[in-house]
Amino acid sequence: MSERTIEELVTAWLSLDKEEVTRREIQELWNNSNIPELESRLRGHLHDIRTARLRGRMEAGFSRMNSLIVIQASQGLAAYALHNVSEAQNRGVVVGHDHRHNSEHWAKLTAAAFLSFGFNVYLLDGLVHTPLVPFSVSKLGAACGVMITASHNPKDDNGYKVYWENAVQIIGPHDRGIADAIKNNLKPRVWGMQEFTTSPLLHDVTEKLRIAYFSYLQGLSHSRDQNLSTSVKFVSTAMHGVGHVYAARAFEVFGFPAFTPVEDQKDPDPDFPTVRFPNPEEKGRDLALEAADQVHADYVLAQDPDADRFTAAERTPDGTWKIFTGDMLGAIFAARTLELYRTSGKAINALAMVASTVSSKMLEAMAKTEGFKFAECLTGFKYIGNTALDLVNDGYEVPFAYEEAIGFMIGSNIRDKDGIAATVFFAELAADLHRKDSTVAQYLSQLYSRHTCNSYFICRSPSTIDRIFTRLRNYTPEHRKYPREIGAMSIVWVRDLTNGYDSANPPTYAPSLPLSSGHMIQFRAESESRTSIMLTLRTSGTEPKIKYYLEGHGHDPTDVQATLARVIDVLTNEWVEAAQNDLILP
Repeated sequence: MSERTIEELVTAWLSLDKEEVTRREIQELWNNSNIPELESRLRGHLHDIRTARLRGRMEAGFSRMNSLIVIQASQGLAAYALHNVSEAQNRGVVVGHDHRHNSEHWAKLTAAAFLSFGFNVYLLDGLVHTPLVPFSVSKLGAACGVMITASHNPKDDNGYKVYWENAVQIIGPHDRGIADAIKNNLKPRVWGMQEFTTSPLLHDVTEKLRIAYFSYLQGLSHSRDQNLSTSVKFVSTAMHGVGHVYAARAFEVFGFPAFTPVEDQKDPDPDFPTVRFPNPEEKGRDLALEAADQVHADYVLAQDPDADRFTAAERTPDGTWKIFTGDMLGAIFAARTLELYRTSGKAINALAMVASTVSSKMLEAMAKTEGFKFAECLTGFKYIGNTALDLVNDGYEVPFAYEEAIGFMIGSNIRDKDGIAATVFFAELAADLHRKDSTVAQYLSQLYSRHTCNSYFICRSPSTIDRIFTRLRNYTPEHRKYPREIGAMSIVWVRDLTNGYDSANPPTYAPSLPLSSGHMIQFRAESESRTSIMLTLRTSGTEPKIKYYLEGHGHDPTDVQATLARVIDVLTNEWVEAAQNDLILP
């Protein structure tokens, strides 16, 4: 079948789309003969749901986020669930949304699509944080769940996140099955909720679910009676997202005095007026640090806009701020989880924790020392959550998991990242340490001495990204042509989770982890002075970035830092050739 012409694509769009704004966008582009923009918007399709979500810029087109795409995705998901989940219609679907432009409208379109398939629909009322959807799927025993959110993406983006009946983000084969079902259900059955407003299949149990969620959170507290009297001062920011009311209520159920909110970022605002990128890992947290300076706070707490991610900072004795990375918080939370588990009297060998393969190897080292089970998996909570469930099925208890991108699973009721649970878990640890004349930074320094550097290169050309990774796979003339050294260090191990190669696993050289849908190569290198590094290069599933994760180990901190600097220089100038490839550095 020959490729459709752009005129045929325009005709196809106008025949399907019934919303005036997006129809007009395509029609005006066609009238103005803006063929490059039409090619960008209409060639290709956003229905590839292998990352457990759809996400993109909000505008007309098959490769963008809009009402037509949401309806098609919902019809495909409903059709697939109907044939692959027992009693799917009766068990129903949970639908929630954040505060972004179009989120509420698209949540209602999602609900309408499922209602047209005869599903019970639990449409969460008002703005919810993402973790409430998987919590509700689990609590209600629903067939699946949908959250309309783009997390920490820029304001012009939105997304569609899917949870399966196990209350975890979808993985294969369901992702491929749903994508195929979407292609078979492209003609919209509904364009609104008008005919369903009085449907007996439409349910609102939002308040009961919120109460149940905060009851679960309260169960995570281990020193509630002492929290009320703490003198530790916290400032918290919701980054213009939905998290403030959830974080404030979580502080109440943990028994804490109220935190000081960052007023300019407290209320939901889909335009994110104070930040270009509403990501608490980046400059979005600067207002929170300024607010903390004004009130002389001890800690800053930050959630991303849909409140599933969390990060924190601690005031140091000289008045500057120590920013905790995702790996630092992962080590802190793992150690705290281990402490609390020990007090339960349960056998340590029944405990398990999970981290993504690009995260620090601290959990693995801790597990070897302490005797609990550690498992690693591919990046993303769709893998982390399912790995945790597999461990539970094997008889383990899995109260903690994380990925370095400030995503933390706290407790055993939600197999997904939860920025609200992480917020109060961190706050309680800080309060407990304060009573012992200690701080979270001191707690971390006692855990380990190591060095990391995680960053990225921005590249908006997929072909350039492919060329960079192809070059790394053909770097030397020998078989298996990966680089043999970096920064005066010998590379002793390579794992390519795109092509399926692990140098440490002869004779097949097949990796033990499943393959990644994007580019991902890992390198371990060692020097004669016994300093070692672990470097992971991968593409982002949601942003035009080549990300790298670099971790160094050694007896001499000065030598480790110098080694990391050399490695970054070689990576930037020789491996990815940032200047020649017009890569943008942060």
